[in-house]
Amino acid sequence: MIDQLPAQLSGFVIVFARLGAMLMMLPVFSDQAIPTQIRLMVALGISLALYGMLGPQVPAVTNDAKLAAMAAAELLTGLALGTIVRIMFLAITIAGSIISLQTGLTSAVVPDAALGGQLPVMAKLVSVTAAVVCFSIGIHHMWIAAMVNSYLVFPVGGLPPAADFAQLAVATTSRSMVLGISLAAPLIIYGIVFNVALGLSARLAPTIQVFFIAQPLN
Repeated sequence: MIDQLPAQLSGFVIVFARLGAMLMMLPVFSDQAIPTQIRLMVALGISLALYGMLGPQVPAVTNDAKLAAMAAAELLTGLALGTIVRIMFLAITIAGSIISLQTGLTSAVVPDAALGGQLPVMAKLVSVTAAVVCFSIGIHHMWIAAMVNSYLVFPVGGLPPAADFAQLAVATTSRSMVLGISLAAPLIIYGIVFNVALGLSARLAPTIQVFFIAQPLN
């Protein structure tokens, strides 16, 4: 039993490299508002819980150089997979930013460490609400299932094809933007109709301060 301990530790390090990297990129878990120690403990807990299932898929490591190379490959694989999920989740932020623009709340901003800048309050509210809804309906279980299934698509020690990953990243970014615009489409249409009606009113009754009357409605 003790003789197998180094091999088990090496296998756990390799599993933790991919799962920990994915977890650090997933929505909510990657938020800088969560202390690093808590995120590290969550990553260690998930890796330990799944090691019994994923450990047999880790090949034997004969030396430290091979362990380092395999851990680096798993780290890059985890970062790549987690980034794809994070890009898709940014559709909520895009929708919230468009809603803020349509409702005139773009000047009300809050710091957002995750995006490295400032974010409109409405966009932040929509993002937090989406995260709460995802956790309440169990979307995080699908993320964990994706972690496990990733070993079927990308075996341990191999890297995702760079060309395929680049195409997937571009396609995911496009879908994220389309989804964000689709979520905000009702307010976009409302804004167009409202501003056209406002312009017509200003032309028909130029003496009326249409802007001050209509701004509260917007």
